[in-house]
Amino acid sequence: MDRNFDLGMIMKFSEIRERITGINCSVFGISWNPSEAECNIAKRIIRFLEDRRVLYSPSEMEVPNHCVQSIIEIRKFLTTELQSLSNKSKLYDPVKAMRISCRKFLDKMNIEDNRFMDNARSWGHWASWTFASALGELRGNFGIMVAQIATLYGIDVEDDLASIIPEKDN
Repeated sequence: MDRNFDLGMIMKFSEIRERITGINCSVFGISWNPSEAECNIAKRIIRFLEDRRVLYSPSEMEVPNHCVQSIIEIRKFLTTELQSLSNKSKLYDPVKAMRISCRKFLDKMNIEDNRFMDNARSWGHWASWTFASALGELRGNFGIMVAQIATLYGIDVEDDLASIIPEKDN
């Protein structure tokens, strides 16, 4: 079955919670109940990221210029959402970490140099290695943050985005 056309593929937050190790959080514990506004922001962030294929499509299928534009859009979206959060919110740190990952990715891409961006499309050129490495690092960081948000706020995640969530250590 081709997963690309199956709209029903969703990873439940309870499955995500079981995949994560080393993250201490009490899910809906007595000591913390997120506000409805904060839950809505968390859901909005996950839903937005689910539609960003730069986070999960095979990197060899990606066009570096399109990826850069998508990362810029993600960073802008996260900045807007971050402005509506208190820095004491449990959502603040994962969103801030994702935004930092976007900035770090963009810093590694020499977007003003057209030759660099053209060469990033040529597999085997050192610029393509820089692109693939930066994209892999970004996806790894996002996977951890998506897992934290989904677990903290009880949000199910579509399988494409859930594919970047780290596997449970055996």
